[in-house]
Amino acid sequence: MSDSKTPLLDTIDGPADTRQLSSEQLRQLADELRTETIDAVSETGGHLGAGLGVVELTVALHHVFNTPDDVLIWDVGHQAYPHKILTGRRDRIRTLRQGGGLSGFTKRSESPYDPFGTAHSSTSISAGLGFAIARDLDGRDSNVIAVIGDGSMSAGMAFEAMNNASSLDTRMIVILNDNDMSIAPPVGAMSAYLSRLLSSRPYRSLRYFAKQLAQKMPEPMERTARRAEEYARGLITGGTLFEELGFFYVGPIDGHNLDHLLPVLKNVREARRTNPILVHVVTQKGKGYAPAEEAADKFHGVSRFDVVTGAQTKGKPNAPSYTSVFSDQLVREGERDDKIVAITAAMPSGTGLAEFQQRFPNRCFDVGIAEQHGVTFAAGLAADGYRPFAAIYSTFLQRAYDQVVHDVAIQKLPVRFAIDRAGLVGADGPTHAGAFDITYLASLPNFVVMAAADESELTRMVATAARIDDGPSAFRYPRGEGEGVEIELPAQPLQIGKGRMMRKGNAVAILSLGTRMGESLKAAEELTAKGYSTSVADARFVKPLDEDLICELARSHKVLITIEEGSIGGFSAHVLQCLERHELLDNDLKIRTMMLPDSFIDHDAPEKMYAAAALNAPDIVAKALASLGQAQEVEAPKLA
Repeated sequence: MSDSKTPLLDTIDGPADTRQLSSEQLRQLADELRTETIDAVSETGGHLGAGLGVVELTVALHHVFNTPDDVLIWDVGHQAYPHKILTGRRDRIRTLRQGGGLSGFTKRSESPYDPFGTAHSSTSISAGLGFAIARDLDGRDSNVIAVIGDGSMSAGMAFEAMNNASSLDTRMIVILNDNDMSIAPPVGAMSAYLSRLLSSRPYRSLRYFAKQLAQKMPEPMERTARRAEEYARGLITGGTLFEELGFFYVGPIDGHNLDHLLPVLKNVREARRTNPILVHVVTQKGKGYAPAEEAADKFHGVSRFDVVTGAQTKGKPNAPSYTSVFSDQLVREGERDDKIVAITAAMPSGTGLAEFQQRFPNRCFDVGIAEQHGVTFAAGLAADGYRPFAAIYSTFLQRAYDQVVHDVAIQKLPVRFAIDRAGLVGADGPTHAGAFDITYLASLPNFVVMAAADESELTRMVATAARIDDGPSAFRYPRGEGEGVEIELPAQPLQIGKGRMMRKGNAVAILSLGTRMGESLKAAEELTAKGYSTSVADARFVKPLDEDLICELARSHKVLITIEEGSIGGFSAHVLQCLERHELLDNDLKIRTMMLPDSFIDHDAPEKMYAAAALNAPDIVAKALASLGQAQEVEAPKLA
């Protein structure tokens, strides 16, 4: 007799195998899939709560629809771990978010069951609409299903897509996974019955007949009849909003009850409609695992944990995280100045604003997953005399670039951008790596752009930004722990556009921006030991540059190396422009630039990713020696 905890799941090689199972077997499969998801994530860490909430929905979707011919898109993608297990990747699920292993999000190159890569929210309906129109143009007959969470519906992009979908007369299905804030009445047997009725062919046919009949009536009567039917459905099911957007609404239904899910999904699969359908499914984050049910916020993203107790395995920090250092200093600034306000886009904990929010509830604003709105909202606050800090991850701020340019920079409004997750971020991979913010912000007129070398410098940059009232500013800092340096309080603001010398030499100069400072100092030690006296400077500012410091380094050294945790076109480009303006590129100076490679680096441990990017101390040493005509072998890892 097998000791396996998942005997039925053990027989499933792919979704096709689920289509032969009875309802009772599907319930067993869902239970085993939940067990396997918990077990796997306990070993790897990752996003847990959202995935547990869609276990039954995942089983039902793959059972009812003919994936991958029917296109299934998971919004954000962090709820797709059960989907990965069911779609032929179970043997690799314990490599999740590890170097060379499975991505923590859906990824096109990973499986034909991942038709679209998703890691930022609210893209699924837009992408699904693209698939639907492509299908129509090809004359194919397949289904397109987009699963989007209620949190992702707070982004304007989702509503833009729904508005467009309703006008294109194409057939697609949107599953609204309502798992956090209930936007409809509680679900139950009556709701399930109504959903089956509303999605069934007899009801749809009757409704079509009623509409045709109403159109024969005089216009006022026709309009009244149509509104009465729609609002009756809305009052019963809560779907008036989606009906007004042009979707045929079905729900809400219990997303954990397969007896409710299966008939509704089969009905919408068979519906031959020329307008989109929205199925409203209510689920619970962390469903079926008590520690996650009791603290769904903590089990959104987890480190390795003990399955029995739910206790997460976390090493003792050597230093406070950069995020917590920012948080502490912002609270100090908020205590000093009641004009300071904070804005987050659905990430109060991730961006470190939770403490500020608790301390100053009337001065902290969570705008939902709406970075564009958040930036212009901050601009409005700044225009009326407040001092807003917009705390947004580097890659999430990319979504609001037009607002940064048009609403902030052109108007010289003093919005302060606190940019977390700068540089490479480890397990979340390229979709969350803050590679481009130096380039996209420092190219804008009127901006002050800073990068912290350590936690003490970050504290001073928060204080500096709080006092910049004549234009926008930004300061960037990475995920993870600081360097362990002492933080001097009260924090003294920096002199705008002035860097600092960390050590002086006369042969090689390393000009570092951001947290490559530690590696730069290690490299300087090694170079000096080899007989090449090495200077190290902390630029602090990309804009305005410390031109005096840069020119002095250029004039007094044979080799000048710039290093940054950003893409091409960033800090080094500004330094080269400075040297060109001062005609310092025409002499014997050898200048070398070190930055992130012009490629996306797959997820891995951060230290391995920086090794792959060739931005560690051995790489700096090798660059300097090569510039001096000395060869040193450095084994560079291949980029994934």
